[in-house]
Amino acid sequence: MELPLSSNGGSTTKNDNIWRLFREAQQNKLSVSSELLLRIDSMVLTGMIDIKEASELRRLVKDYRIEVADLFTQSLHKEDMELLAELRYLFHKRKKNGYHIIHICTEMEPVVSVGSLASYVTGLSRALQRKGNLVEVILPKYASLDIGDVQGLRETEMEFYSYFNGQLHANRVWTGVVYGIGVTFIQPLHYSSFFSRERIYGYSDDFERFTYFSRASLDYMVKSAKKPDVLHIHNWHTAIVGPLFWDVFVNQGLEATRILLTCQDFDSQCLQQPDKLALCGLDPSRLNRPDRLQDNTKTQLVNILKGGVVYSNKVVIMSSIHSKGTIVHSLSHGLEPTLAIHKDKLVVSPCGIDDSIWDPSKDKFLPENYIADNMKGKAVCKAALQKHLALSKHASTVVCIKHLWKFAIFFGLVRSFPMKKDSSMWCIFSDVSDVDLENLKAAIWVASRRNIQVNYFLQFVFMGASKTPKINRELQLFEEELKDENTRFINKYDEALSHLILAGSDIILCQSFHDAVLQVPLKAVRYGAAPVAITFNDKVFRNILEHDPGKTKFAHYMSTAFANLSLSQALDEIKNKPSHWNMKIMDAMSKDFSWDAECYDIHISAYASIKNL
Repeated sequence: MELPLSSNGGSTTKNDNIWRLFREAQQNKLSVSSELLLRIDSMVLTGMIDIKEASELRRLVKDYRIEVADLFTQSLHKEDMELLAELRYLFHKRKKNGYHIIHICTEMEPVVSVGSLASYVTGLSRALQRKGNLVEVILPKYASLDIGDVQGLRETEMEFYSYFNGQLHANRVWTGVVYGIGVTFIQPLHYSSFFSRERIYGYSDDFERFTYFSRASLDYMVKSAKKPDVLHIHNWHTAIVGPLFWDVFVNQGLEATRILLTCQDFDSQCLQQPDKLALCGLDPSRLNRPDRLQDNTKTQLVNILKGGVVYSNKVVIMSSIHSKGTIVHSLSHGLEPTLAIHKDKLVVSPCGIDDSIWDPSKDKFLPENYIADNMKGKAVCKAALQKHLALSKHASTVVCIKHLWKFAIFFGLVRSFPMKKDSSMWCIFSDVSDVDLENLKAAIWVASRRNIQVNYFLQFVFMGASKTPKINRELQLFEEELKDENTRFINKYDEALSHLILAGSDIILCQSFHDAVLQVPLKAVRYGAAPVAITFNDKVFRNILEHDPGKTKFAHYMSTAFANLSLSQALDEIKNKPSHWNMKIMDAMSKDFSWDAECYDIHISAYASIKNL
């Protein structure tokens, strides 16, 4: 069954089309600027311009991005020499605000996406560029890249050499533009097998693979005369850039550059034998010390992530609910002594949401859009969801369970009180593939008994399949337990339906408020649904949110609005205090938790602080 498209009037459609054309025009301007920057890189590599002029031309493109894009849209097809002449003619040295940031990373959505890093790099980079900063990304040239969204992908004419294992090795360079961001892909020649594999991570030589890439990225930057304000590195995979930068590269034209490390978490740190540091040109005897890379527990090994912390000017830890103190003392996985020493470097930031995709006011998958001040469209979405699932409007609750993009499981509930036209819907998401189905069953049975007590009943919809056979078997057994006229099982993920379920829901039951991959709490708030945590760790999460000082604005809001809200309390409030509930939901929808909001503010402040060092 096809989901209904938006039924808004002609005026709304016209306005939407105008807004779409405006966004496309702005996106095209960013793409032109990014391609110009990549052409300047090519001019340096071929010896057409020197380092000083390259830096000046990059600053020109960055400072006058809109003007440059307007002037050069029709000039990108020209040869480098002719394009250079036009750039030189336009050149101005007047300084402007904004930073030049280069990410050296292993993921970027949608080109290569494994976990939360991919959406973070893309979301933050787009927000930075929208606000006048210049952002570039350097990635490995994986064989498994999804190049469908890479504009103008091409191989540059010149190779460059990087040091590894005592020798210089040739690399090819590919360039393209993703969402207006210039992206450089580095392809090793001698070590071609490093990135020609099926998976991105999980190999015994991951240290060698990503150390090669990190060193090659720095060699490429020096060769192409890039001089960013901030070199932004990520997790242990590119943390080795920190010691490499300060011990090898800082005096090669990068004296004004500073290092910022982002950690999605501290679960994976990469412990290695000290002599392996020599592979990329580092001195093991210099770095294998307690105040540098020596692991705090296994002192015979070096800790690569620790090295990134020690050698970075700032460390951003991504967490939606935890404060710096909680992370240092409880979630550092052995790095507590290091983080305590470097605590002044540490900053905590929540992730953001991509409101170009997840926004009920312009969501193309909804039958009618809506905003906080006018929620009529949300009621239309509720009715459309019941119709699409062929559920009786007189039924009390629909529970949807599906596997999302990361093979997590989604659970949605639809509820309507007897004798009322308006219906409410709940959704439950989990952010892990090995979700505890026993906890799920317990939550569903508790909710069912609660609903019977207030004279309404449940309907269930299950969607998706796991890559884990054990989970699939348990789901099949669960299906047999629940299967009746009020149960639906759908064995595939439906993107349009996922948007409709969010829009048609009043409560989103989340496994955790800390959900960097699926970002369910953020989506719930954006679509006018209350996020409620349901795991056995509820009390832990609520205690953290309520009593931990120094939390982010997002964590503070969650602690005051939803952290102490149980499922039973939410049901009671919807039924007994509808006006109060509606005000809470409207207030939640009015909050801005996009990448352009708190996440951007924290990062731009971090960049500013290290540039002033």
